[in-house]
Amino acid sequence: MESEEGPVNDLVSLGLARYEARVYLALVRRESYTAAEVAREADVPRQRVYDVLDALVRRRLATAHPGRVATFTAVAPELAVARLMALQREALERLDRVSANLTASLVPIWSDGRSHTVPLDYIEILRDPKSISEAFTDIQNHAQHELLSLSKPPFVAPGLNTPGIRAVRRLRRNGGSVRAIYTHEALADPETLDNVRRSRAAGEECRFAADLPLKLVVADASLVLCDMPDPVAGTGSTTALYIEHPALAACLRMAFLTVWDSAETAPAEPSEECGPSEDSEPSEVSELPGPAEPAAHAESAAPAEPA
Repeated sequence: MESEEGPVNDLVSLGLARYEARVYLALVRRESYTAAEVAREADVPRQRVYDVLDALVRRRLATAHPGRVATFTAVAPELAVARLMALQREALERLDRVSANLTASLVPIWSDGRSHTVPLDYIEILRDPKSISEAFTDIQNHAQHELLSLSKPPFVAPGLNTPGIRAVRRLRRNGGSVRAIYTHEALADPETLDNVRRSRAAGEECRFAADLPLKLVVADASLVLCDMPDPVAGTGSTTALYIEHPALAACLRMAFLTVWDSAETAPAEPSEECGPSEDSEPSEVSELPGPAEPAAHAESAAPAEPA
């Protein structure tokens, strides 16, 4: 039987089942067989051989001869192979028609889908503090010309903002602008106050206000990162929005500049409107080094995180 494995495989490739191929090859070797004889010759289970012979007769690859004991004869190999090839061609033609119809029905759907985008896919909603901190670093790294921020506590990641100070130095070195407005409350924290000093030394322009509506970062009038405090929960929980929308960013930039124009260049003393008197001690913030101070003072630090 091993010598027949090649022809069996070839017949299988033309569409026959393996038992059908083995029975046909057995029939080819003799003029006729009974069902029992061909089952033994082809090594096919007897309970299966009747179904196999019926299939070969339906395919016109074998002929049945009725009698007291029915016998079966193989159709000439050239005719059998031609019929199998014809069946394969018919199957391929059906597949060709099916594929053409399927393509015609799917192409318009695919083309229509290219013009649809996910609603608000330019907005990323962030609730995890780590994700918010990473977005804050990302927006600073993306800034190429201008970086504006409103900064107020509580901060997601207190401490020095090393990526931010690198962004400040890079922007200032390339002629860009970095401006930040801090609340008086932010300066009450020694770590934040030190961060403001270092940011100012690195080149950031900073001003101060009694209060700010929210924390905000605007980069190049195209990217926005802002927090949205929960007005109902009242537990300090917040949701941050990272938005790539030039029109919105331009609008928020205008809002920032309005606040900037009215903000203090240094926090005023409680009883004074325009700064300390000649007799008073200078405030800690009023002693902050300005952008023009030597680079030796630009220690590795960054703006207090607004996110």
